[in-house]
Amino acid sequence: MPKTLECDVAVIGAGTAGLAAERTARANGARTLLIDPAFNGTTCATVGCMPSKLLVAASHAAHAARAADMFGIRVGEIAVDGAAVMARVQRERDRFVRLTQQDMERIPDHVRVRGRARFTGPQTLLLDDGRQISAKSIVIATGASPRLLPAFGDLGERVLTNETIFDLPDLPRTLAVIGSGAIGLELAQAMARLGVQVTLFDKAERLGGVRCDKVHAALKAAIEHDLCLTLGVELDPAAADDGITIAWSGASSGTATFDYALVATGRPPNFDGLDLAAAGVKLDDHGVPEHDRATMRCGNSAIFLAGDAAQDLPLLHEASHDGAIAGRNAVAFPAAIRADRFPAFSITFTSPPVCRIGQSEDEGVITGTSDFSNQGRARVEGTNEGVLTLYAAAPDGRLIGADLFAPDSEHLAHMLAWAVQQQLTATDLLGMPFYHPTVEEGLKAALRTICAARPLALPADQDPGAPAGA
Repeated sequence: MPKTLECDVAVIGAGTAGLAAERTARANGARTLLIDPAFNGTTCATVGCMPSKLLVAASHAAHAARAADMFGIRVGEIAVDGAAVMARVQRERDRFVRLTQQDMERIPDHVRVRGRARFTGPQTLLLDDGRQISAKSIVIATGASPRLLPAFGDLGERVLTNETIFDLPDLPRTLAVIGSGAIGLELAQAMARLGVQVTLFDKAERLGGVRCDKVHAALKAAIEHDLCLTLGVELDPAAADDGITIAWSGASSGTATFDYALVATGRPPNFDGLDLAAAGVKLDDHGVPEHDRATMRCGNSAIFLAGDAAQDLPLLHEASHDGAIAGRNAVAFPAAIRADRFPAFSITFTSPPVCRIGQSEDEGVITGTSDFSNQGRARVEGTNEGVLTLYAAAPDGRLIGADLFAPDSEHLAHMLAWAVQQQLTATDLLGMPFYHPTVEEGLKAALRTICAARPLALPADQDPGAPAGA
C-alpha cells in the first residue's frame, strides 16, 4: 500500500520562493515537506540573474576597453575571445549553483522529498512514485519556464531561451533576439557589445515596459547605437542550413539569416501536471490561481501561491517575500496575516540600467525629469547619457514612482524605492545632503521641478540657480 506522508505545510518547488516558504513555515513551528523533482538550484543561480549578469559584466569590460581612448588611454586592438567569455560564464554560474545546492542540503533529510506532485484534493498530493501527502496547507512555488513561440517550436537547437543560451561553447557570429523585455534587452545589448551582430525584434513599439516617453526615447537611442532594433513587426522564421532565416513585415520588412535566435517572450507558470482542478482553486483568464497578494492565499482555500508561479512580479526579492508571506500564512491557516508589500521595483541591467519603480502618471500627479547628458560627474566618467522621471502625488509632492535610464540608475533606483516606501516628499529629499561631484546630484533637477509645481518653497539651503553641470 502506498506510503502516506503527513505534514502541516507542504511546499511544491525548491526555488527561491519555495525555499523561503519552507524555511518560514518551519521557523514558525510547522512540520514541513519540501517537494522538488531534482533540487538542482534556483532559477536565479542556474538560468537567470547570475549567468546573465556574468555575460553583462563581460560586455562592460569590452565596452570599457573600447571607450578608454576618450581618457587618453591607448589599449590597442580589442579582441573578444568568445570561448573564454562563455567558459567564465559557465564556471562562475556553476559555482553559484553549487552554493545554492549546498544550502539545500542543509535542509533536514526528512523535509526534502524528491518527486513530482499533483493534487488529488485541496489538501492532498500524489507523488510520481506513488507516495501520498496529506497536509493542512499547501504552497505552490513551481516557478515559470520560457514561452517558446509556436513558429519557433520546430526549429531545433538553433532556437535558444534563457535556459539554453548560457551553455553555448562560444559566442555566435549573429543572433536574432525575439522580445524586448528585461531578458531580451539585457542579452541583446550584452551580446552586441561582445561583438555579436544582433537584431532585436518585437511586435510592440515600446521597450522594457518604460512608461515615460523621454526615458523611452533615451533607451531606444542607446540600444540602436549598439544593435539593429526592429520594432512593430510580425515574424516568419524557418530553418536554414547554417542557422535560422527570419522574414519580418509590418513597420518594416526584410529577411535575414542568423546563427541562432533567442526567444525571450515571457515565462508562463509551471502548472503542467499539477491538476489544479483537483485543488479546487479558481483560476484567472491566464490559468493562474486567483490569490490575495497581501496573504498569498488562493480564495478561501488552504492553498497558497508564491514566486514566479504567481505571475505578479517575477523578481527574486518579490519571490522571497512571497515565500515568506505564504509560509507564515500556511502555518496560521485558517487565520490570515496581511503583509505590506514593497513598492513595485524592477531593474533591467542594460547599460545604463532601466529601472521602474511604483506608480506612474495619473490624475493629480506631478512629474519631474532630469537629463544626464550634461550632468557633472557623469560627464567626468564619460557616461553622460540618459534620463530619469520622478512621479509625485499632488499636492504635497510625495514620491510615488520613477522611470530611469541613467548612469548608476540601479543605485539611484534603490534610493528612490526606499523613498517611495517611506512616503518621502521631494522636499524631504532635497533637505538631505548631496555630495559633490556625484551622480546622485542628478536627482536635483527632477526634485526641484516637483517642488516648483507645489505652493511650498524649496528648502532654504537649496539654490535653484545652481549650474547645470553640478
